[in-house]
Amino acid sequence: MLLCLASLPILSSTGSGQTDQGPNAPPVLSPAEKETVKAFEKRVKEYVSLRESLERKLPSLSSEAKPEEIEAHKKAFEASVRKSRANAKPGDVFTPDIAGYIKTTIKTEFKGTDRKELRQTVLEADTKGVQVRVNYPYPETKELAQVPPTLLLKLPQLPKQVRYRFVRRHLLLVDRENGLIVDYIGNALP
Repeated sequence: MLLCLASLPILSSTGSGQTDQGPNAPPVLSPAEKETVKAFEKRVKEYVSLRESLERKLPSLSSEAKPEEIEAHKKAFEASVRKSRANAKPGDVFTPDIAGYIKTTIKTEFKGTDRKELRQTVLEADTKGVQVRVNYPYPETKELAQVPPTLLLKLPQLPKQVRYRFVRRHLLLVDRENGLIVDYIGNALP
């Protein structure tokens, strides 16, 4: 179930109430917010550069690779990234300033019934038992709670190698290929 927010006015994260933008327009950012987002995007790109350099060091898979070879490659990739990020901790990528910005964005964009529906959608996902821990894999057997497209348009854009995911009320940054939780924001969902 995705939410339709087309009828809601679009507010900037500063609460300026600008409604002349379309429903899919990116938020209007203050200079401080622009710096916060820029610094976050830089940290994400640093992670992507690290994971790309580690992946290049692994033996390439042939086009005829068997499922067990693909799984072994994935596990080797995961282990390599985990080892290189052995000291990773919550807040390394989602620093307090960007976490606050994202929480405010979610709270601003989803009000009343829309927030209730978002919360219900996220909480209905089968994520029970998922341990939210940095540098640990997201279990393949668990559902990946999608972030609604309307919210994705308001959040800082991510490179294709990583994605946002919800687990209960927490917002995660997850590696698309190896499934590692890069970082998370606790209680991001109001």
